[in-house]
Amino acid sequence: MKRFAHTIAVALLALALAPTAAEAAKERRVAKKAQPTVVKKARVAKSSVTKSRRETVVRAAPPPRLSFGHLAGLNATQDDLDLKSSVALVIDQDTSEVLLSKNDTAILPIASLTKLMTGLIISEGRLPMDEAITITQDDVDTEKGSSSRLRVGTTLTRGELMHLSLMSSENRAAHALGRTYPGGMNAFVEAMNARAQLLGMRDTRYVEPTGLSSRNQSSAKDLARLVSASYNDSLLRELSTSHGYEVAVGNRTLQYRNTNRLVKNPEWEIGLQKTGYISEAGQCLVMQAKVSGRKLIMVFLDSAGKLSRIGDAERVRKWVETNVPQGLPGVLPSGGNTVVRHVSS
Repeated sequence: MKRFAHTIAVALLALALAPTAAEAAKERRVAKKAQPTVVKKARVAKSSVTKSRRETVVRAAPPPRLSFGHLAGLNATQDDLDLKSSVALVIDQDTSEVLLSKNDTAILPIASLTKLMTGLIISEGRLPMDEAITITQDDVDTEKGSSSRLRVGTTLTRGELMHLSLMSSENRAAHALGRTYPGGMNAFVEAMNARAQLLGMRDTRYVEPTGLSSRNQSSAKDLARLVSASYNDSLLRELSTSHGYEVAVGNRTLQYRNTNRLVKNPEWEIGLQKTGYISEAGQCLVMQAKVSGRKLIMVFLDSAGKLSRIGDAERVRKWVETNVPQGLPGVLPSGGNTVVRHVSS
């Protein structure tokens, strides 16, 4: 009986200490209301951590890759025209007189300037320009991972591939031209190097037809020889200075534009041109153009900015237009490896 009375007393005490139903409900509402606040704070903290991580990643991004010319310090060479290209050469095509030279014997990667030799080999090989060539997986760039609008399986004529290669610097087009050369790619590269030797291009070496490889190297003096030889080929003159071109691919029409904006400029009379860029070579440009009645060959290598090679060409043109009529004789040394000559017309 005492044990039973004790049990009842404990139960009554627990009941007295237990919250009422209303109080329990109130506690649940308070707890529920407080819960989102905790979650919100957690989210803010997470967001802050994520933002901090992003900022850390941005700060840790590697610096831009320097070109071979910049690594060699060629960009530090000064000149009277304040050219942005580390290497420059301007000569009179008819007399071979040097008007301007800057590090013109430096041997550097030449990027897509390579495609001038590619075009020259194809043109001089007298291969049928109407022959159909299909882009294959072998033509996909594994050197730099560059993109192309010519999908694997696309079929164009050799002439169309030549046009896109010289005018728009289409890498798959240039590679397909070399791949389908009689004897294959090895025979094509051998032909490129043999032609360079015949032209007296002693500083030049080719390993493939696109210029994506930094092992394709030359000097400004050698490239001037290549420009002169290429200018004598009417097909290369026509295709490299074309403003635009359309090709039909299945049910699509692809529009291409010239990579050199100067070909559309009425102030320029350009007979042949080619641009080039890979990180190791910087921005490059070669041209044959008539300025103040003179046929000039211009070579600009390792220019840092995207538009600086165009700016250098403009600076040279204005300099020639201003100084040639004046007929100022003599040589003006400019520092480093640069010589600027004032010549008469």
